[in-house]
This record gives sequence, C-alpha cells and structure tokens, in this order.
Amino acid sequence: MQIRQLFDATSSTYSYLLWDNNTQQAALIDSVQEHVDRDSKLINELGLSLKYLLETHIHADHITGSGKLKKHHFSEVEIVIHKNSNSVCADILAEHGDTILLGDKTINMLHTPGHTNTDISYLIYGAVFTGDTLLIRGSGRTDFQSGNSETAYNSIINQLFTLHDDTIVYPGHDYNGFTVSSIGEEKILNPRLCKNKTSAEYIAIMDGMDLPKPKLIDQAVPSNMKCGL
Repeated sequence: MQIRQLFDATSSTYSYLLWDNNTQQAALIDSVQEHVDRDSKLINELGLSLKYLLETHIHADHITGSGKLKKHHFSEVEIVIHKNSNSVCADILAEHGDTILLGDKTINMLHTPGHTNTDISYLIYGAVFTGDTLLIRGSGRTDFQSGNSETAYNSIINQLFTLHDDTIVYPGHDYNGFTVSSIGEEKILNPRLCKNKTSAEYIAIMDGMDLPKPKLIDQAVPSNMKCGL
C-alpha cells in the first residue's frame, strides 16, 4: 500500500491518495475542489485506476472536489460518504462496519461522530484516516453542524483509542506543521485526551474554545451535500 499526503494551504486540509501496489487501484480521501486538476494529473501520472472518492464527513471549511473529479475525469469512480448526510450524489452511503476492497486490501469504515454526525474514519493496513474527529494533539470542534462533545469523546476513546498503539494517524487537517501521528502517541500527548481525562473534562475543554464561525460554512455545507457540484 502506498500513501501520498496532499495539502491545501487555504484550509489546511490534507487529502490522501492511497493505492494498492499489486492492482494499482486507488482511493482519494477528502479531495479539495481547487486541486482537482493537480490530483487528477498525479493519478494519471502514476498510472493508477481511481476506484473510490472517500469523504470523512460533510466539510464546512472547503468544497470537495469529488463531484468534479467524477464528472470530468473519472466517470467510473464511486463517491463514498456516511448515510447520515442523506447525500443524493454519493454512490455509497456508508455506515459503521461497512468494508470496501482496494485491490486485496480491506478498508474498514468506523462511524466516529462528534465533529458532525457524518464522520467516518477509514482504517486500512495499519493506518487510520481520522478526518476531523482526531487531530494531531487536538480534535475537531463540536460547536456547529450536528457536533456534540460527548459523542466526539466517545468516538475517540471507545473506537479510535481501542486501535493498536502502532496504528498511524492521518488527520484531516493540521495547523501547526505536523503531518502524521499514531494512536499510542495521541493517547499520551494529546492535551485534550491524555491523563485519563473524563468526558466531563473533555466537554469543558471543547465548550471553552470560543472559535469563530468557519468562513466558508454557509457555502461549503450545501455544496458538499451535492458533492461540490
């Protein structure tokens, strides 16, 4: 399995291109509309067959490129997002426990809500792509768009933190220059979750963040319900 981490500087979003070495089947996680040409060029240069466009959730800070990638570049690709999105453009409305195959590798879908109610973490081959649920030394905000701090805590503690400590964590964003972590590292060093913090302590941390409204939320959320088209 190969993984390429791609970056959008405007929204500090990570996209991920991953593929199976044996079959060259590929998936792209959390594409960004402004980088459709970049990503399609890379996929073609590498000789990959794009099978899936995976969304970790309905984003509020950028517009997905999935619709344009399917419409203009990869007509056979399947768009995947959680069923709570009620998306009319997705090919697969996923739920917890679903699996899909990328070559001979299985992608396991974990419903990890809390940032939104559409959050999916994708577990594959010793790595987990956590979207905004778990970040490096942080976690996704819970103060809008069906967010809930207690739900987020339970998703992290009872699902993600039960994975093997060596599981590599690829987050949906980073604002401090970090690129990758691990489950074991976040258990010890994530200030919102380490030292056996209780649900009440986590809720207090999240409720005290007082963050500004995402600049693109009013445009991004409805657009992403339509796969960016």
